Amino acid sequence: MKRLYRTVNDRKLAGVCGGLGDYFNIDPTLVRIIALIALIFGNIATVLAYVIGIFIIPNETDRRDG
Repeated sequence: MKRLYRTVNDRKLAGVCGGLGDYFNIDPTLVRIIALIALIFGNIATVLAYVIGIFIIPNETDRRDG
């Protein structure tokens, strides 16, 4: 089962966009561009979602393979 994690290797700020890109199997740069466009158009929900993602989505190094 595929799980969502914040990336460690493909991290610019906190790894949220890198983790989303990995989870949805798309280029993380595309996720970052989409997030930036949403931020430019004044959607404060983008910032809120990113900050919530930092605290909710576990780090890639914290995963338990079992």
